[in-house]
Amino acid sequence: MNTSEVLKELKAMGSEGIKKILLNHGIKEPLFGVKVGDMKKLQKRIKKDHQLALDLYDTGNYDAMYLAALIADDAKMTRKDLNHWVDKANSGPLAAVPVPWVTVGSPHGREVALEWIESKKELVACAGWETLGGLVSVKPDADLDLPELKRLLQRVQQSIHQQPNRVRSAMNHFVIAVGIYVGPLTDIAIQAGEKIGEVMVDVGDTSCSVPYSPDYIRKVQKRGTIGKKRKTVKC
Repeated sequence: MNTSEVLKELKAMGSEGIKKILLNHGIKEPLFGVKVGDMKKLQKRIKKDHQLALDLYDTGNYDAMYLAALIADDAKMTRKDLNHWVDKANSGPLAAVPVPWVTVGSPHGREVALEWIESKKELVACAGWETLGGLVSVKPDADLDLPELKRLLQRVQQSIHQQPNRVRSAMNHFVIAVGIYVGPLTDIAIQAGEKIGEVMVDVGDTSCSVPYSPDYIRKVQKRGTIGKKRKTVKC
């Protein structure tokens, strides 16, 4: 399939109801309003097509950009590609989901994420923290720099309440991710979350809520699944 054919199919799948929900979540036009379930059907047909993914992302259409992350060959993403994707992400949902997906799977995930969290641009920093959270969810503990993660937890604890809206949300997700996916740091993540307290995030005209990280981590503890890694961050 080519870009025009995919856009045509996505347009046919769109609905005004889903589009309204997505707009309420801060996603910007253009978009068709495609259900993720319907998009997954298209993904199964395309499978993996890296050039098509790059082309779809460059359309600027939200649905096409989301699909691009699903069909991209993450291992082929260059640092230039990743920086282009994060710069082109014009909404919080794009910076928090599709961009981190491909960054986690790329050879440059950690290095790029550490650069992004230093950015003064809210959505770039958001993508950086979400990528760091994604990395700890899939990488074995042996491949993680635990002292570095402890320093990052300390940084979040000290600075989260002074950060822009989307960055606060992403930092909170990072604390939760470390707590539930990195067993040796679970207690430290809980302690950091308790010192942080409630994190206030403007979720717009949505029913979303911001989880209190210690409670979230403890629920996973009770299930006995602390440290159980994910196969992929994409869903």
